[in-house]
Amino acid sequence: MKPTIVLVGRPNVGKSTLFNRLTRSRDALVADQPGLTRDRHYGHGRLGSKPFLVVDTGGFEPNARTGIVQEMARQAEAAIAEADVLLFMVDGRNGLAPQDKEIADLLRRSGRPLHLVVNKAEGMDRAIVGAEFHELGCGDPRVISAAHGDGVRELVDLALENFPDVDEAEEEHGPRVAVVGRPNVGKSTLINALLGEERVIAFDLPGTTRDAIAIPFERDGRRYTLIDTAGLRRKGRVFEAVEKFSVIKTLQAVEQANVVVLMVDASQEVSDQDAHIAGFCIEAGRALVLAVNKWDAVDDYRREQIKLDIARKLNFLGFARMHYISALAGQGVVGVLASVDKAYAAAMTKLATPKLTRVLQLAVQKQQPPRHGLHRPKLRYAHQGGSNPPIIVIHGSALDHVPASYTRYLEKTYLEAFRLQGTPLRIQYKSAKNPFVDDR
Repeated sequence: MKPTIVLVGRPNVGKSTLFNRLTRSRDALVADQPGLTRDRHYGHGRLGSKPFLVVDTGGFEPNARTGIVQEMARQAEAAIAEADVLLFMVDGRNGLAPQDKEIADLLRRSGRPLHLVVNKAEGMDRAIVGAEFHELGCGDPRVISAAHGDGVRELVDLALENFPDVDEAEEEHGPRVAVVGRPNVGKSTLINALLGEERVIAFDLPGTTRDAIAIPFERDGRRYTLIDTAGLRRKGRVFEAVEKFSVIKTLQAVEQANVVVLMVDASQEVSDQDAHIAGFCIEAGRALVLAVNKWDAVDDYRREQIKLDIARKLNFLGFARMHYISALAGQGVVGVLASVDKAYAAAMTKLATPKLTRVLQLAVQKQQPPRHGLHRPKLRYAHQGGSNPPIIVIHGSALDHVPASYTRYLEKTYLEAFRLQGTPLRIQYKSAKNPFVDDR
């Protein structure tokens, strides 16, 4: 079992910077702005033969009683409860703050192994920087620079010294499922409904989620990695640098996912932005499930209107399964997960070459590709060229002149022949080279 290291501290002390250093990634958003991290963010690290989990938390304010700050505090408290080691981070440049004393008292009462980490000490005398933090009663301060890596290895050595080496087996986390959509459509609420706990902050405020939070999850013996993402607004309404990075994180999450759950709000019209998000998912080749949320909050007239709206504006998602759900009430969320399984199976399916070629021949007999000048493209045989999405490579001659409309006809034919629901499909052409062309 991997030990879990949890990073705790007040806002803007460098927790996310240290998280990225320990995980050798850029998974956590980092900016010179307090309160950037809000949810628990998990990552994997390794020191020699010792793998470990590291958890980034939002800026901790133990006495918060209202709003998003209270939700961030609850997330931090949940992380503390599951920690094997706590790294309490403070700011060496700004010095000791009253809030640090409150956090120190709470962490000591937790009973977890605790190390005090004085960050942002690059270019400073370590003994002088750490001196004033002794009064926190959390042992000898470990003075580091997370941004430059100074003292980080020694800190991790100390944190893991009482844990044995782990023979880390290759873990299968199952399909990666990204939940995407516009702000405030209920993405975090759906994640929490699937997990059965308040794992990510769900707050009635657009833009609550800023990072792409990956969460391992298991149901009925099957493993998944759920990814909560920031809401995607229209490009012209994205002004803050942090929000721009959040958009990038969301788009990266889509590209790295196996299946995307696209959420739309039943209480609002389907917007052009919903269509843009769906279009990006298809361009990325992701399997897709459409979830219409807040279904319990609208009347029959509005339900009919949203169905017509989807049929008109999202008609290119005909391959995707659709679910009408209430993430808040937990209605229909199990069906979404079942469709994720089917979409993932379709995206990863193996297609036999003989059957692919037979389907191609039948399609050509039914409707031949149009002529281009004096010649008609000849489609001879097909084989599978990849998965997620399924790629079918068709060989023949003069295939550069196959029109897009005929390619769409072949894609639809293959989807129906192999009953692939929930995933787009790609057709690639490979024309045979004329062996005599160089002899002219």
